[in-house]
Amino acid sequence: MYTVYIKHRLIKPKSTEYREYQTSIASSASKRSTLVVLPTGLGKTVVALLVIAERLKEKNGEKILFLAPTKPLVAQHESFLKKHLEVDESTIVSFTGEIFPSKRKELWRKGSIIISTPQVIENDIISNRVDLSQVSLIVFDEAHRAVGEYSYVFVADSYKKNRNEDRLTLGITASPGSDVDKILEVCKNLEIKNIEIRTKHDPDVRAYVYDMEIQWKRVEMPDEFNRVITLLRQALSIRLKALKEGKVLDTASVSMISRRRLLEVQSRIQSAIKERKKDRDVLFALATIQNEALKIYHAIELLQTQGVNTLKSFFDRILNEAKSRGGSRASKRIINDQKVIEAVAYLNSINIEHPKIRYVADIVKDQFKKKPDSRVIVFTHYRDTSIKVKEALERENLIKPVRFIGQATKGEDRGMKQKEQVEVIDNFKRGIYNTLIATSVAEEGIDIPSTDMVVFYEPVPSEIRTIQRRGRTARRMPGKVVILITKNTPDEAYYWASLRKEKRMRRELEYLRKEIKSRIGKDTFSTVNIVKQSQLNDFQRNNDNNNKIKLIVDNREYRSLVVRKLINREIEVEAKQLSVGDYIVSSRVGVERKTTEDFLESMIKGKLFRQIMELRDAYARPLLIIEGKDLFTKRNIGQSAIFGSLVSIIVDYGIPILTTRDETETAELLTVMAKREQKQGKKDISIRGEKKGMSLHERQQFIVEGLPSISSVLARRLLKHFKSIKNIANASEEDLFQVPGIGKITAKEIVEILTAPYLEK
Repeated sequence: MYTVYIKHRLIKPKSTEYREYQTSIASSASKRSTLVVLPTGLGKTVVALLVIAERLKEKNGEKILFLAPTKPLVAQHESFLKKHLEVDESTIVSFTGEIFPSKRKELWRKGSIIISTPQVIENDIISNRVDLSQVSLIVFDEAHRAVGEYSYVFVADSYKKNRNEDRLTLGITASPGSDVDKILEVCKNLEIKNIEIRTKHDPDVRAYVYDMEIQWKRVEMPDEFNRVITLLRQALSIRLKALKEGKVLDTASVSMISRRRLLEVQSRIQSAIKERKKDRDVLFALATIQNEALKIYHAIELLQTQGVNTLKSFFDRILNEAKSRGGSRASKRIINDQKVIEAVAYLNSINIEHPKIRYVADIVKDQFKKKPDSRVIVFTHYRDTSIKVKEALERENLIKPVRFIGQATKGEDRGMKQKEQVEVIDNFKRGIYNTLIATSVAEEGIDIPSTDMVVFYEPVPSEIRTIQRRGRTARRMPGKVVILITKNTPDEAYYWASLRKEKRMRRELEYLRKEIKSRIGKDTFSTVNIVKQSQLNDFQRNNDNNNKIKLIVDNREYRSLVVRKLINREIEVEAKQLSVGDYIVSSRVGVERKTTEDFLESMIKGKLFRQIMELRDAYARPLLIIEGKDLFTKRNIGQSAIFGSLVSIIVDYGIPILTTRDETETAELLTVMAKREQKQGKKDISIRGEKKGMSLHERQQFIVEGLPSISSVLARRLLKHFKSIKNIANASEEDLFQVPGIGKITAKEIVEILTAPYLEK
């Protein structure tokens, strides 16, 4: 069959197959900011390639930013663009958190196409290492993530502020979700003015879609599980009765309860705690009971849908949590419950696995008998289950299984590094392995070759995850999907929930597409016109004119939402490694921020008063912010001990304490403080606060701590090694490098700052 290729001066010849629907979508997306919804396997990345090539042609010399949610996806997109774009490969660069910030700054300057995770770009925006005014296009892969506090939202908002004209956004996703409000939230956050939707039923797409056979197999739960489930249900019933008596739940029937209803109870209790004063002790007790009920419900679900070993691992984690210092009260109460003790004892006597394990082995073995060169993916939600599935498949001659999991280490199960993930996928392509047992890491985006069959060990209630799992087959050939469902368990509810949500998503997308067609010829597509304004969440930012207000922030605070909230208020944020405090508001005001969890953890570990003393000695006006709720219920610490610490900080150390509910309130408080300190001309901001009554050696150390990346520990080492500040100032890079803890980069920065001429702005 004759293949037609795309012809474009910035796309390598004969590298990209021509498909009319892709070029049509790309043409539309090159003119105005667009959300592209395209089924998995139909070339969303090719659409992005075409838009990038066109933008490079039109905006020569400006940058393209391509964002993806995971590091493997970043590496994949970098490889794809280098393979297909007719540009100097050295100008296509990728950012990850492992690359040193100064190196990223240099790569940004040299690169024309930057591929990165959004969190890294967010940090670099905050630190002024990147300039989005140089960017003419941002591509958001898996754009459905652009909701709430995800970094996509922050980057898009910064893009709008830094490039006011001629900016273009491209969002690409296979499954934006079933909720029209969420779809519109994505559109609003990314400034989408156009939506391009294709389904497998569209005439221009149909030729590229292969048949997919979907089977679901109902599995009987073993009778041996019933005794454990009965005991756990009895333990759950006691908690449900207490919640009903507390008037936060309308039923005590175990058969009427679900995870969703228990989470609603949690929300109801938290709201009541905020509103009431007199009943707080009762409400806190109900919160503990709700937590216990949720854990027990989860235990029942694990046995029903996953099996014995997964439940055993869960109870091991609860036991470890109960025994740990400051462990949760709910875990301690569960582990001492007589019904739970009996259930665990009986569980340990069961020597059979969940029948799904055998079903998976039989289904996969049958596939390889029919087609020995097959590729198969088995999806499991839990890592514990993936281990058991792998063990079962290894016993079959034709099957060569391998686990494919995320990078995080969970308990004794070490995560897979990115290099290991790439190696596994490569070996899967080459046939060294023919079956992947994958967790959710394989659902989204990663370039796994098309498979002959996908097996769901369990249904998932998310329509997005269901579509992503299913999309791993029938991409270049007909495929098969098998979904295992344990009868009369949450498996059935999750299956029908995902089916219902998927149908609703199709309806909403069709509705959106019709609305767009009715607006053809207009300059803009307004998401507000599709539904009433009240359906959209309010994403208006506080844009007070704070351009001259500045805060110095400890670089370890980057992962908090406070910094993002400050940037949204147009506060200038400068990142520094602070030895004391988290935020410097002025030369006299230094702030230590602690969440309620941090505060209690510092108490338990004995670090709190050392930090408080350092804060007091470092600033003329020190301040402690405690952020969050439930200070007296998060840990098993007596109320009198917490009050004692608070009183000591205020009375003995003279440090005021302010409390905030969340990151938004903390950011607002810091903004007000900074305005008062800086706008009224009271105090210029400085890296370190005014210190009072220091001795000579303290003042020497204080001066040396002002050098780049120098903590109090390194300052003492430098002074001990060189004997005086003068000798430090006269030292070469090689001399400085001899001091333990001083690396080549730090040594170079110290010499540079001590020898560079001062140029006043």
